[in-house]
Amino acid sequence: MPAPARPTCVGPRCFGVAPLMATWLCLHGTASAAEPVRFIRDLVPALTKAGCNAGACHGSFQGRGGLQLSLLGYDPAHDYDVLFKDGRARRVSSASPEESLLVRKATGRMAHGGGKRFEVGSATHRMLHEYIAQGMTPPETGLSVVRLTVVPNDVRLTAGGKAALTVKAHWSDGAVSDATATALYDVIHDTLAEVTSTGQVTAREPGRTTVNVRFCGQVAAVPLTIPFADHSPPSDFVPAGKLDDLVSAEWKKLGVAPAPLASDEEFLRRVYLDLIGTPPTPDEIRAFLGNAAPDKRAKLVDALLERPEYVDYWSLKWGDLLRAHRRYLGDKGLVSFRTWIRDAVRTNKPWDVMARELLTSQGNLNTNGPVAYYFIDEKLEDLTETTAQVFLGVRMQCTKCHHHPMEVWSQDDYYGLAAYFTRLETKDSGALGQKFGGPKSLRVISKANPNRVLARPAEPRMLGEAPPAELATPDSPGDVRRHLAEWMTRPENPFFAKSYVNRLWASMFGSGLVEPVDDLRATNPPTFPTVMDHLTADFIAHKYDTKHILRTICNSRTYQLASEINPKRDVDGRLCTHRVPRRLPAEVLLDAVNHAAGTQETFDGLPPGTRAIALPDPTITSYFLNTFGRPLRNNPCECARGSSPDLAQALHLVNSTLLHAKVTGETSRLGKLLKANATDEDITTELYLATFGRRPTPDEVSAVKELVGTAPNRAEGFQDILWTLLNSSEFVFNH
Repeated sequence: MPAPARPTCVGPRCFGVAPLMATWLCLHGTASAAEPVRFIRDLVPALTKAGCNAGACHGSFQGRGGLQLSLLGYDPAHDYDVLFKDGRARRVSSASPEESLLVRKATGRMAHGGGKRFEVGSATHRMLHEYIAQGMTPPETGLSVVRLTVVPNDVRLTAGGKAALTVKAHWSDGAVSDATATALYDVIHDTLAEVTSTGQVTAREPGRTTVNVRFCGQVAAVPLTIPFADHSPPSDFVPAGKLDDLVSAEWKKLGVAPAPLASDEEFLRRVYLDLIGTPPTPDEIRAFLGNAAPDKRAKLVDALLERPEYVDYWSLKWGDLLRAHRRYLGDKGLVSFRTWIRDAVRTNKPWDVMARELLTSQGNLNTNGPVAYYFIDEKLEDLTETTAQVFLGVRMQCTKCHHHPMEVWSQDDYYGLAAYFTRLETKDSGALGQKFGGPKSLRVISKANPNRVLARPAEPRMLGEAPPAELATPDSPGDVRRHLAEWMTRPENPFFAKSYVNRLWASMFGSGLVEPVDDLRATNPPTFPTVMDHLTADFIAHKYDTKHILRTICNSRTYQLASEINPKRDVDGRLCTHRVPRRLPAEVLLDAVNHAAGTQETFDGLPPGTRAIALPDPTITSYFLNTFGRPLRNNPCECARGSSPDLAQALHLVNSTLLHAKVTGETSRLGKLLKANATDEDITTELYLATFGRRPTPDEVSAVKELVGTAPNRAEGFQDILWTLLNSSEFVFNH
């Protein structure tokens, strides 16, 4: 119904407010009768800006002070009822708007746990007062913001420079409004820049970051570049392909120069550890250093991608991501799933094919490995969230209860995705059945399984899209998951290929173009968008070929840059101007210790010499692996793998009886060298090659000779040297 016209001022008691306030309103006026205050278009953004519906206030899932609003106003109909109808409309007074509880508390004229949210006489105060006085017109039917535009949409500032953002909201009814004053702003890296509540950006320090803008469920990201200098410092960097061209262009924008190329020794150890999780042997190092062919690095990459260790190492990575574990699958189920994973890695099965096999799998777990996917997350909500995170790099957890605060995803998206899995039925023959070979199995049924009921009824739908016409009825025939698999793996999907490319980049560089790697969203853009787009398109063009992307990255000059311990620019390495050293993963480090010492590890129930990167799951006991952060495979997040150093790790390397036995054993690498009566220089060279992947410098040779000469005996002297090398950062880190 139309809002009532605003009455004209009739004196100091107009609107039934106190004389002082009435005088202010008479002098400054309120919204005109021709443009009444609207709930969704005007009031919801104003209350959101004031923080009334934030997660720390009434937007909390349990509300505050008996008042519960939807987070950031994403459910206007609910908020309208709560504010103006619930409790017999006790929070508002049409006869005396200024005396309404909403107005008095928010302006600080009445005790309020959230404190004063806006000033008397402010635009928000006037708007709320006018809306109540107009009769509190119900929310506009079907109105929403469909997109935001921000000007400028790409900002470049020098340190100390300023820029003003202008935000336009495009509404579903075709209207466009200025949302600059009521939009929400934040900067991803607030050490580089700051932004005010009205969109005024100030650059602080050189670097690259993003200003995020949010308004009524829509988001926009504005890249902000703050160059280190007016011109890029001189560099001898020579691009080796399109990837290098794109990265080099970004460096020029930022005024940074890359480090020189890594030496052959540094590159050799790095690419071995990154591609096959195994250090090169001394003989392999000597052969590579003695090879004068100009294309030897490219040929090495090709050779490593065909090594059996590649299958072990990348199967370990996949096992972590998909959480292959006998606690979910049993012994036979684990063997079945792990065999499928290893076969996919060995044959370089395209990523889209792997995804479709996993998502549409059904049948016997013991004979059809991909079925394991549905027995790891048996709860419908967990399965939904894992699917989005693993295949799309999208974190949907918060949309289970409310609209995503940093993205466009809604509860409809969450439960629409979950609806694809409601027609599944599992069978578990239990412990007794498993003992006698009775398998777990999965099948698709024609209707929703009563045991898989959605908390919020929904039809299957893809993220951000309307439900497909062919799935519009609950009795749609066939396996609806095939529609999900087809949508997810189509080239036009903005997340599927991009999220996987980002994971591969993170595996090779230590951090993704988007970080965290499984949190792709508009408000968390890639460091180099052009590089991400290029690699994604290349991945799709090459039929989702994992080895092609790994080969492309490893052959780039960007990947082959030398490491820097104390860089003057690009300190965290996100701009890829140098290699950032990172600690070896737990399994790789344990194998590297055995490789350097010339020993073998013994794991319960497995043949002697089984490498840590080839272990089937985390149930294999190893204090070393647990200490150094082996993931428990109970979480699909990349953060499940520990990489932070701690005291237990340091003490284990320094004072472990396990390492002592490896260093001092008669059949170890050092024991054999001593038994063969090798010269001090030969032993020193061999130990350096086995640990650091390089020959010792003349100063290091002299230092070793001096230290061994002061030891009680030659054996103890070299044992101390080897122990020292194993405890050094150069050994423990991949650089």
